[in-house]
Amino acid sequence: MRAAIPFVSQENPEKERVWLETLSKYLPDEAILPLDKLSEGERQLADVAIVANPDPQALKQLPNLVWVHSVWAGVERLVNDLSEQSFSIVRLVDPQLQEAMAEAVQAWSLYLHRDMFEYAKLQRQATWQPLPYVPASARTIGVLGLGELGRASAERLLATGFNVIGWSRNEKIIDQVTTYTGDEGLETVLKSSDIVVCLLPLTKDTRGLLGFEALAMMQPGACIINFARGDVIDEEALQYALNTGQLKHAVLDVFAIEPLPKSHPFWTHPNITVLPHISAQTNIDSACQIVAQNIRNYRLLNLLPDVVDTKRGY
Repeated sequence: MRAAIPFVSQENPEKERVWLETLSKYLPDEAILPLDKLSEGERQLADVAIVANPDPQALKQLPNLVWVHSVWAGVERLVNDLSEQSFSIVRLVDPQLQEAMAEAVQAWSLYLHRDMFEYAKLQRQATWQPLPYVPASARTIGVLGLGELGRASAERLLATGFNVIGWSRNEKIIDQVTTYTGDEGLETVLKSSDIVVCLLPLTKDTRGLLGFEALAMMQPGACIINFARGDVIDEEALQYALNTGQLKHAVLDVFAIEPLPKSHPFWTHPNITVLPHISAQTNIDSACQIVAQNIRNYRLLNLLPDVVDTKRGY
C-alpha cells in the first residue's frame, strides 16, 4: 500500500482546495492530503511531499521523506531554513512559467524603454511633451541570472530587437547573447546596460548583491527591474541611487517583506513602480501535470527529477 502524499502549504483554504483537487485529478491512484489530515502513522510513512510555500519547520513532522516537490520555482526558504535536511528538494520547472516570466520581462522592459513612466508623470501635470525616441537596437539590456527563466527572457528580449547581455555565477551559452561570469563580468554588465533585469536566485552569494557599490557601477540614468527576490537588492542602496539620479526608475515585483507594508516608502516613491509579485505566477493546472509526471516516474521507475544543489541554493 502506498503512503499518502502530504500537501504542505500556507495557502488559504480555497487555494489549497484547488491545489488538492487538481493534483488528485492528475494522480488518481494517490492519496494526497493536507498535512494536518494525516495520522501520526501516515506521517511516518510519507516518503514524498508536495509543498507550496510551506513553513519549512512543518516538514520536520515527516521524518522519513526522500524528497519534496515544490510547486514554486523558488525554494530558498526550504534551503535556508532546513540546512540539515536529509531529503532532496525539487523545484518546479514549468515551460508555462518560463513563458510568463519572459512576457513580463518583455512588457516591463518596453515600459522603461518607451518612457511610459515619464509619460504618466507628464499626464498628471497635464503636460503635452513628446520625448525623444530611441530604437530598441540602441538599448542594451543586461539579464542577471541565466537559468530557465533568464534564458527564456533573454531570448524574448532579443526577438524584440534589444541588444542583450547576461551574467550568471556559472558560465552559460545563449545564442546572440554575450554572457559573463565572476565579479569582473558583473561589473561589465552593470556598466554596459541601459536596463538591468534581475532574475537571480536568492542564495548566500546573491543576498544583497546589488548594494551601494554595485548600483554605483550602473550607467547614470539606467533603470532596473527586479523579478527575482527582494533581498537580492539592498533597499537602502536602491533608494539612494534613485534619489541621487544615479538610477532613473525601478520596477519591483519582489520585496524583503511581502506583502509590502503600507507604510513602506516604495509605495510613494516617484521613481519606483510597485507590483504585487505577479511577474510569473504559477499555473496550477500545468504545475500539477508536471508534479504528477515526476511522482509517477518516482513510483514506477524510482527516478527523481533534477534536485536542488543545497550548497548553491538552486
